[in-house]
Amino acid sequence: MQPFRVHTGLLAPLNRANVDTDQIIPKQFLKRIERTGFGEFLFYNWAHGNDGTADPQFVLNQPQYKAASILVAGRNFGCGSSREHAPWALADHGFRAVIAPSFADIFANNCVKNGLLTVILPEDVVAEVMRRAEQTGYEITVDLEKCVVSDSAGLSAKFEMDAFNRRCLLEGLDDIGLTLQHESAIAAYEQSHAARVTV
Repeated sequence: MQPFRVHTGLLAPLNRANVDTDQIIPKQFLKRIERTGFGEFLFYNWAHGNDGTADPQFVLNQPQYKAASILVAGRNFGCGSSREHAPWALADHGFRAVIAPSFADIFANNCVKNGLLTVILPEDVVAEVMRRAEQTGYEITVDLEKCVVSDSAGLSAKFEMDAFNRRCLLEGLDDIGLTLQHESAIAAYEQSHAARVTV
């Protein structure tokens, strides 16, 4: 998993609350077991008309947000089903962080396991970030080492994160990576266990 320490990127505003995982990645695209290939279907039902053509009014279809790597959204982002495909789709599209006033717990946990940072900020700060993001070319820095979000125009806001999840993101450790930290102990156990087992 790619570590997350400090990231500066273009911000895309999704001014909606209660964005559920079926809107992040609709159910008809949940046919793969790999983590890649979902980015093109991110927010598909909002990004496309009934005929399947791209809707130029949707924020991520607008040229100024094509290279966005940070998303800002309303409260309760990632509610709905527990599908891990939602953070897969966001990451595959190129997002490294999502900023919102609150997140659904399972979604936020799935994000950590996939190297995607969820940043909780107060609603008034998110509203200001959203307003600035609606201006073309707005970049923001998310610093997980200092737990600060800032921009070049003077905005600076601290955020909190569970110490364990923060460590996993800083070191790029998913569940497999965490397990492999105990590889020598696992190998020693397997060797001693094999010696005790008789066929």
